[in-house]
Amino acid sequence: MENPADKIIVPLDVPDVESAIALIHKLPEVSFWKVGLELFVATGGEVLNFLKGEGKKIFLDLKFHDIPNTVKNATKSVLKYDVDLLTIHATAGRDALQGAKQVVLEGGQGRPKLLAITVLTSINPRQLAFDLKVPIELPEYALNNALLAKESGMDGAVCSPQEVAKLKEVCGDDFILVCPGVRPEWATKGDQQRVMTPAKAIASGADYLVIGRPITQAEKPSLAWAKIIQEISVN
Repeated sequence: MENPADKIIVPLDVPDVESAIALIHKLPEVSFWKVGLELFVATGGEVLNFLKGEGKKIFLDLKFHDIPNTVKNATKSVLKYDVDLLTIHATAGRDALQGAKQVVLEGGQGRPKLLAITVLTSINPRQLAFDLKVPIELPEYALNNALLAKESGMDGAVCSPQEVAKLKEVCGDDFILVCPGVRPEWATKGDQQRVMTPAKAIASGADYLVIGRPITQAEKPSLAWAKIIQEISVN
């Protein structure tokens, strides 16, 4: 049976490497950490090298979105860090997604697994329609982006828990789905617009959950972590 703790990715949403190391040491039970734009821009590869030295898995969430050649070359630059997951916006287009996958295949190590961003979980249906002028419903738009990603060779996608069941049904069990926007019922929603509890997200088909503030900003982070693991273990 798969260890439920392996399904939880905790974001290192801190501004510098000293804060990152302190948080990693505070939660030694966490095996999978997410490094996003803020920390990567601040520290470069330093924090990634530290995580690898600690034997941790790494979700490098940089959300590449650029012309195909730039996405391809940026992906090539990531290979040296030997991270486990890397994100690219599906809206970068088919050529960018295929180019990134080509780079990973040429690297010959099978890593990183490439995940397409479908729709940011901070975007709600009204913003998609009125601000971004996307003329289809949000769930359909997320599905379209996931299908483009699958057709382009991506290993999976990042999506809201609300879309995960449909994406898993259409894209298949081998298509990795990573869900931010996951909040226990006892936690505040924050800036996420489309949320679900950890147990429900796993039951819907999520392969990994990204859970940050309910753990990292808890009065006792280890107890919050243990409480979430217990919740998904009994479901």
